[in-house]
Amino acid sequence: MFHIPNGGSRNPREAKNLKMQGVKPGVPDLFLPVANKKYHGLFIEMKYGKNKPTKYQQMWIDYLNSAGYLAVVCYSHEEAFSVLMKYIKEV
Repeated sequence: MFHIPNGGSRNPREAKNLKMQGVKPGVPDLFLPVANKKYHGLFIEMKYGKNKPTKYQQMWIDYLNSAGYLAVVCYSHEEAFSVLMKYIKEV
């Protein structure tokens, strides 16, 4: 599993450089590139408190789920761990 460093505020020069490298807004935070019996891989978008996915995040989550991945939003590390454990039991 690895983190996709899409979030955070950046200065305009750095933002332009990352965009030229292919960074896309809304891609979920974590990715497990391992298929299981049902899905091609697992994406997790981490949120906290009352935060909700942005429009771009929801578009990515919907797209990834329609493309054969499991993409979910988790609001704590415990929830993310539970999703991960359930996912890998199906490998």
